[in-house]
Amino acid sequence: MPDASPSHPIIRRIPHLLGTVVVGAAIGLAGIWGISGLKRTALADAPCASALELSKKIAPLAKGEVAALTMATKPLQMPDLAFVDGDGVTKKLSDWKGRTVLLNLWATWCVPCRKEMPALDSLQGKLGGDKFAVVAVNIDTRNLEKPKAFLQEGNLTRLGNFSDPKAKVFQDLKSIGLALGMPTSVLIDAQGCEIGNIAGPAEWDSEDAIKLINAATAG
Repeated sequence: MPDASPSHPIIRRIPHLLGTVVVGAAIGLAGIWGISGLKRTALADAPCASALELSKKIAPLAKGEVAALTMATKPLQMPDLAFVDGDGVTKKLSDWKGRTVLLNLWATWCVPCRKEMPALDSLQGKLGGDKFAVVAVNIDTRNLEKPKAFLQEGNLTRLGNFSDPKAKVFQDLKSIGLALGMPTSVLIDAQGCEIGNIAGPAEWDSEDAIKLINAATAG
C-alpha cells in the first residue's frame, strides 16, 4: 500500500530549510558587521575625533595648578555661543574658529571669578595670537557698567570686554553639562570641539597652564 504519511515531503524539504537558515544567518551576520563597520567609520570621521586624540595626548599635563581640568572623553561640538563686545557688536564663538580657545564665563558677583581674572589676562598677554585666545564672557545681568569698570580698575587690558547680560551662554553650556558653577572654563580646539573643562578657578598664567596650552595649540 502506498505510504500516506506526510513525513516524506517534510524530510525532502529539510535540506532546503537548513540552507535557508544558513543563508539567513550569513546575511544577518553581514548586516551586523556592516553596521558595526559603519559605526567605526562614523567615529573615525566624527567632527570631534581629533579633539579626543588631543585630549588624550595632553592629559598628563593636567596637573599642578590645572589639575582640576577634566579632559574630555567624549568631546562635544560646542554650540555657536553668541555674546557682545564692548561696542555692543554681536560676536560668536565661531569667530575664533581656527584658534584654540579658552572660553571663560565670569561675573563680578563671583569672588573666585574676580580673583581669577588677572591670571586670564596674563595668559592672553603671554600666548594670545593667531593660534590661541582667551575669550572671557561676563554674565552680569544687572549694572552692566560694573564689569567694564572692574576690568578698567584692574588694568585688565588684554582681555576683551565680552558680555551676555541675559546669561544665555551659561544656560547653553549648562544644557550640555559644561556649566556646573562659576567660574566655568572650557578649552576648545581649532575646530570648535571641547578638549577639557573646569568648574572653578585655576592659575591660568602658571607654568603648568602654559605648558598645557602650548601642547594644545601644537596639536
